[in-house]
Amino acid sequence: MTREAKNPVKATQRSLAILETLYECGTARLTEISARLDLPDSTVHNHLSTLVEGGFVTRTDGVYRLSLQFLTYGEFAKNQYKISDAAETELRHLSGETSEAASICVVESGRGFVLAHEAGDTDLPLDLFSGKRIPLHATAFGKVLLADRPDHDIESILDRHGLAACTGSTITDRETLLEELASVRSTGHAIGDEERLRGVRSVATPVRNERGVAVGAVGVTGPTSRLTLERLRGSVLESVTDTKNVIELQISYS
Repeated sequence: MTREAKNPVKATQRSLAILETLYECGTARLTEISARLDLPDSTVHNHLSTLVEGGFVTRTDGVYRLSLQFLTYGEFAKNQYKISDAAETELRHLSGETSEAASICVVESGRGFVLAHEAGDTDLPLDLFSGKRIPLHATAFGKVLLADRPDHDIESILDRHGLAACTGSTITDRETLLEELASVRSTGHAIGDEERLRGVRSVATPVRNERGVAVGAVGVTGPTSRLTLERLRGSVLESVTDTKNVIELQISYS
């Protein structure tokens, strides 16, 4: 579990806040960033100029955005996970078999990330892609990953990141979530039922290494019109479990 810095550097925090703002907004002008962060234009300008010079931000006609430099770092970070080696082929197979979106997610520093993703046959915007941050408490993938962690880790993650409501179905009560995680441990899978996005369901199972530790979660996401709970718990879960077994074999012998 990542510990909070005892003596955080304010200048670094401000640069990170600017990067986070650009991630959330996509593009923004200096005055927009200053207003969102409640900082003087001159301060934000100095940070942006440094980030542009370093190649982390680009500026076109006064509009700033994150640069592709992050893609370089992101691909490097992704490849540090053994599970990513098996992801592409197996996710493509799982997506084709279920006709739904298939993903592998991991947890890092108490936050969930989509490590790899294969789009399914749907026009419904699922807001999933490689590198996407996901709320652990509001997704099947996140609940699988949380359920495998020690109680003190779970409490620490919840203390730090909270239980924000994404929809009216999101679990926002800690005791209710802990009961849900106990059920996930018992069944070996988790279901997300319109908890992150309305009209979207998902099912996920843990992918374990040779020591039995969950190194990721693999699952399927799709519209509720196709992913009925009966289908989710039946043929789709069976396909997800088969994919999990294949990936576990690959990472165990790689």
